[in-house]
Amino acid sequence: MLDVTGLECARGERTLFRDLNFSLPAGTLFELRGENGSGKTTLLRAICGLLSPIAGEIRWQGKNIKTLGDEYRAHLGYLGHLNGLKDELSALENVALTAPLSGITADPRAIEDMLRRFGLARCLHLPCKALSQGQKRRAALARIALGTHHALWLLDEPFAALDAAAITFLQSQIERQLANGGIVMLTTHQDVPISAPHRQRIELGI
Repeated sequence: MLDVTGLECARGERTLFRDLNFSLPAGTLFELRGENGSGKTTLLRAICGLLSPIAGEIRWQGKNIKTLGDEYRAHLGYLGHLNGLKDELSALENVALTAPLSGITADPRAIEDMLRRFGLARCLHLPCKALSQGQKRRAALARIALGTHHALWLLDEPFAALDAAAITFLQSQIERQLANGGIVMLTTHQDVPISAPHRQRIELGI
């Protein structure tokens, strides 16, 4: 489903990686490892189409993502370092506002249920500026988990700042995505056991 060939990316004048190649079939968990600054976030952003690589090609279902445009982005669920939440809105309001922008059609009950399952039952209506970093992360992840039609999830340190219960629930959502034939690419410094039909791992910076 996703093929990367000869990829090279840089930050400023520093090359982060070059001649990177991999091919991910449906149901693949792809783990990106490496020290901070090794290019993990850059690689995710390149695959999202948020930045252009110096060299190489990224293909989705055989077609270059540059030619697919919105057709490709409709398949993506992306979570970066920032949670993408408006501080003055509640978790419920944030997800209800941003879900349609990602092509997610979920009624208010489904949104509320997902937030509750991520452990946010007591703060659904609090402004996000009043939430902890872990709670904000869970709200952002709830939006990703609602995107069951997204074939490709790109998650940058999704387990950071989560408690044990939230990690376990996110693990189950990732496993569901993989079992349904999706692809999950994630960066993490934590060893969370995830069952996957296929698994690949790359360590950058070595």
